[in-house]
Order: sequence, then C-alpha cells, then structure tokens
Amino acid sequence: MAETITATQANTRLLGAGEIALIDLREPGPFSEGHPLFAVPCPFSLLETSIGALVPRLSCPVLLLDAGDGIAVEAASILAGMGYTDVAVIAAGAPGWAAAGLTLYKGVHVPSKTLGELAELALHPRPLPPERFAQWRDEGRRFLFFDTRPASEHAEMTVPGAVCLPNGELVHRIDSLPAGAPIVLTCAGRTRGIVGATSLSLFDPDREVWWLEDGTQGWCLAGRDLVRDNAVAPLPGVDAEMTRNRAEAFMAEHALALITAKALWAELGDPGRTTFVFDVRDSAEARADRIPCAKGAPLVTLVQATDRYIGPRRAQVVLVDDLGVRGALGAFWLRALGHDVAVCRIDAALRSLPSREFPAPKLPFAPRIAAGTALQTVAEGKAMLLDLRGSSDHMAGTVAAAVWCHRAALQVPPPGIAPLLIGDGTARAELAAATLIARGRTDVQIVEGGLPALRTAGAQIVPGQELDLDEAVDIISFAHGRHSGNADASRLYLAWEKGLVAQLSAAERAQFLM
Repeated sequence: MAETITATQANTRLLGAGEIALIDLREPGPFSEGHPLFAVPCPFSLLETSIGALVPRLSCPVLLLDAGDGIAVEAASILAGMGYTDVAVIAAGAPGWAAAGLTLYKGVHVPSKTLGELAELALHPRPLPPERFAQWRDEGRRFLFFDTRPASEHAEMTVPGAVCLPNGELVHRIDSLPAGAPIVLTCAGRTRGIVGATSLSLFDPDREVWWLEDGTQGWCLAGRDLVRDNAVAPLPGVDAEMTRNRAEAFMAEHALALITAKALWAELGDPGRTTFVFDVRDSAEARADRIPCAKGAPLVTLVQATDRYIGPRRAQVVLVDDLGVRGALGAFWLRALGHDVAVCRIDAALRSLPSREFPAPKLPFAPRIAAGTALQTVAEGKAMLLDLRGSSDHMAGTVAAAVWCHRAALQVPPPGIAPLLIGDGTARAELAAATLIARGRTDVQIVEGGLPALRTAGAQIVPGQELDLDEAVDIISFAHGRHSGNADASRLYLAWEKGLVAQLSAAERAQFLM
C-alpha cells in the first residue's frame, strides 16, 4: 500500500533536494485548468505506456496527484506492479493542493513558459510590437524574419514572410545567414520568441535581434492576417568550424559541462541517479544518424516543453550533439530549470553505446471480439460499446449507441451487459480493459480492428455525442481556440504568460536559476 501524504508535505519534498517526480494523472483538460507548478502530465489513460520514459529509474521517488477521485491509489498499485519502489499518493488530489493554500497554475508546460518570462526580465531581449514591425515591412526595410517553432507548427500558420528556422537550429546555422541585417523572430506567443532572441544574442551579441511581441497571436490581435498551409524551406547550411568554436567559447563562458561517452556509460549504470540522454539535433539529422542510447528531442521542443520529456526534478540530463552549439544552448536553459546538464559530442564511442531499456507494463490479456459478433451482441442487448478513442474522433463519427469515455471515468455497464471497447491503435483500450478486469469484470472484450472493422461489418456510423470542454477532458481547455481566431482566448493566454512570474512563491522562484 502506497504512503499517503498531504499536499504541504508533497510540496516540501518537491521543492527540496534530490530527485523527485510529481505525476499528475488527470487528463489534459483538467490539468490545463490548474496544476502544481512542477507537476508532470501523465494521464491515467496511458499511464503504463508513458511513465517509463518520464521516470526511467524505478527507485526514483514518485508523487501521484489525481482529481481527488481515488485514481492515484489505483495508479500507485499499477506502478508497484511495474517495479516502482518509492510511490506516494497526495491526499485529496488537486482539490487538496488548493485547499492547503498552494497555487494551481493554469496552462501547460508552465515551468518552461515561466523560464521564458524570467529570461525576458533578466536578459532583456528586444521586443518589436506588431504595429512597428508592420511599419518596417511597409517601408521596405531590410531584415531577416524567422519562425522559431517546429516545421509542423510553422506549416499550420505563421506571420506572412516568416521562414521556418527553429530555436537551436537558428544559432547552429547563424554563420550561414547574411550578416548586417536585423533579425526578427516570431513564435505563436511569447516563450520561443523570447528564448530565441535571448539565445541568439548570447551567442552573437553583435547581431541586432528582435522578437515579434506576442507572436502570431499578437499579430492577429493587431488586426493582421496569418498565412496558412505553408511550405517549409530547407534549413540553411552550417559553417562547421565557426559553429564548433562558438560552442566551445559559450560552454567555457557559462561553465557548462562536457562529458565523454565513457563517463556517460558510467552514469547510466548508477542505480541511484536518473540520467536522460537526448539527441538535440534536427529530427531529420537524428533519424539519419541514430544514436542508440539517446532519445530524439529537437532543442526547440525540449526547452519549450521540458515536462514532456523529463519527469523528476533535478535529474541529470546529457545532450547529444555533433558540433556542440545546440547541446550547449540546451544545457544553458535546462540548467536554469534546475537540472544537472552536460553535453556529449557525437563520436564513435558514443555511437557504440547500446540502446536503453525502460520500464514497460505487463498487461493482463484482454480477449478480442470480431466486429460482426460485437454488433450482433449489442443488438441482442447483451453488450455495450465503449468508445475509448479521442473525444474529437468520437464526435466526428462512431457506432450508433456507442458511449465515449476514458479510463479514469469508465461507463461501466450493469452485470449481464458486457463492455466492448473500441480502441484507436494506441494502448487506450488495452489499459481500460486492464482497469475493468482489475475491478472484477470478467466479460470485457476489445473489438478487433476498431471502428474501421465495425464499419466494414455494417455498423451505422453517426456523429457521436456532442461533448463540451468540461466533458471532452482529453482536450486542453485553457485558452482553447486561441490559434483559430478566438481573440478573447488569445488575450487570456498572453495575459496568463505575462502573469506567471507574479504567481511564484519565494520557494518556487528559487527553483529557477535565472
């Protein structure tokens, strides 16, 4: 039985010394409406398949937070079955956290977002208001204009004229860009623009660098249009010698650590320390030259959404890079988030290190049922279809009478009515089946082939039940719609970013080395 602790005790542990992971088991919607500052999202729906990458060391202390609904107790039992040895449940979940007078932060990736705001206050990158930038364009002023986000986000929408050059790649390739012209950077809001402008100024202080204030959202709020469905240009080349020299100078200036492959291998073998290894090169580079012991994590994403990759506070992180600029830049930002970071240059010794094994679930077998048989059983009143796919997929089309649910809030049919689960190609249905089996249901089955098989078997596909954001908990609800023309949502989001630092307690502020 896992230990139960109060929210105050959990917060003291979290802000103290040593590694510890606060895992928030709620779905993305409730998580985005309020969570502890350093809570790491790991929804119960996919707990077993996600936790191993976030918390790879089984002896790492883990705190579990739920909605006060008892899910954390179930999750603790699951983690114990996977081999985790130091798990505690926070009494009363997120409501208990608030009741203890502790802050619940809205939004997602809050530590990374807060770091960006702290960087603006400490390092003063130059903001360029949308109106002034528009004036520059109208005057025909010469400048370089880059979108610092990943290619997928740039392709979706951006400010007219922006060229995709994500953070990390921008500094890595700066010596291949024309000299003399001012550089303007944009993102979707604030963080990546601030981080990009700050990073470039740190590496190349002679460049005139600006960030477009409030990014695409600020541009829209100023009455301007975005361009959508954008082509992504090839990345500029690299001046290898100058890039390597920049990396070495930056690491020396900021006292950043360099680690060899041999030393890294020793760290990976330490049972009392969690070490993450990330390849921070561009995704295409990493795929073409795979480093077995490292997980691909392009720098722009790793810094923007660190809680997507790293579960424990104060973990050790090793960043793999070829010429070193991206690794050095990542080390600068992740150290400011409280991690122990080093850079490892790619060489033959690093390439020879083997792949790593991560904790994996051992799921009980869930029987399958053919789609045609499932439809017949439902028609006879002997079964109920539970749709475990994403809420958006469910609303777009499902089998008539199928009920949407998720693992933490399963619609359990009465005895004699078998639960038949519709999956989506992930482990959602399998994990929901495991929960039903653990709760004593012996009649649960998964529909073989999911919705496509049901359609082929003759099922009538109709729009699913209409769900609002309170019900569609798998969708981030905070400031929902800010990228699709909802001006009020954009204003809310930007005000939220700007207000993050003011919410920090003194102990929370001390966690950031910025």
